[in-house]
Amino acid sequence: MYKLTRSALFCLSAETAHDFAMEMINASGRLGLARLLAPTVPAKPRQVMGLTFANPVGLAAGLDKNGECIDGLGDLGFGFLELGTVTPVAQPGNPQPRMFRIPEKEALINRMGFNNLGVDQLIANVRKSRYQGVIGINIGKNLTTAVEDANSDYLTCLRKVYPHAGYVAVNLSSPNTPGLRKLQYGDALKSLLSALKEEQALLAQEHGRTVPLAVKIAPDMTDEEIASVAAELVSWELDGVIATNTTLDRDRVEGYANAEEAGGLSGAPLSDKSTAVIRLLAGELSGKLPIIGVGGVMDAGSAAEKIRAGASLVQIYSGFIYRGPELIREAAEAVYSVESGH
Repeated sequence: MYKLTRSALFCLSAETAHDFAMEMINASGRLGLARLLAPTVPAKPRQVMGLTFANPVGLAAGLDKNGECIDGLGDLGFGFLELGTVTPVAQPGNPQPRMFRIPEKEALINRMGFNNLGVDQLIANVRKSRYQGVIGINIGKNLTTAVEDANSDYLTCLRKVYPHAGYVAVNLSSPNTPGLRKLQYGDALKSLLSALKEEQALLAQEHGRTVPLAVKIAPDMTDEEIASVAAELVSWELDGVIATNTTLDRDRVEGYANAEEAGGLSGAPLSDKSTAVIRLLAGELSGKLPIIGVGGVMDAGSAAEKIRAGASLVQIYSGFIYRGPELIREAAEAVYSVESGH
C-alpha cells in the first residue's frame, strides 16, 4: 500500500510531497486511522537518559518541525518523536526549491534552513497533543542571530521547551545555517555547553525534574575532532549524543541528478558514514553517555548496524519517506534481535 502512495507522492516536488504527506498523517491522527493502518510495533520498553522509551525506533528531527502531526506520527508506532528544529522566532528558511530526491540511491538533499513557526507555536502544538510517548524537542538558532550570540537563542529555546519536553536536542550540526557547525569546536562548544548545563540545573530546580540534554553532531568531522567533542560532552556531563546529522559528502551519489545541489545529504548513502561516527564515539565515551543513532537507517540491517556500533536507540527520516511505516517495525525487530544475541 505504501509503495502506491509513494509513487503518487514522488510525482510531486519533494517539498510539496512532504507537506501533503504531513497533512495526511495529521488527518489520520485526528480520525484515528493511523492506528488501524499502521503495522504493530512490538513494545519492549527501555531506559535511556533516565527516560522510558516504548520501543527503540524514533522519528528524527526535521520531518515535523512545528509539532503539527504529533498524534498521527505517534499512532504509526514510533517509540519516540523528535520535533523541530525550532528557533526562538519564526523564520521562512531558505528559498525554494530546497529539497531534492535521488531515488536511485534512496537519498535526499535538503537545505531547508530551519524553516519553522517559532518555539511558541511548537509548544502550543505539544500541549494539545494526546501522544503519551517521549517527545524530544530539537532547538537551534535563528539565521539572523550571529554565531557569537548563539548561546542566547539556545537558552531562550531551552527555557521555553523545558516543561514540555522529554529531552532537548541541541542542534549544532545542520549544514544549512551559515557558521552553525563552528559551535561544535573549541571555545564556542565549551561556552555553549557550560551555559546549557547551568541553565538545565536552574530549570531542574524550578520544575522539579531534570530534562536530559543531548547534542546532535555532524558526520563530517575528523576522528580527532569527534574524540574532542566526546571528551567535552563527558566533561560537561551531557545526557546523550545524537549521531549524526546530514553530510556534505557527495562521494556516494556522484553523477546522479540533483547530487550537486547544495545542502545536507541523508538516506542510504549516509549510512556507513554515520555508523562509523557512532562506533568511534562509543569507543571514546566508554558508556558514559548514550548514543542515539541516526543517518541512513533504511532497513533492518542498517538499524542493527547502528546498535552493534554502540547506539542505544535509532531514529529514521529518509528511510521513513522511502519505506513508510513498515520500517518502524522492521527496525525495532532488528534491534531486538541484536539485543538478544542473534
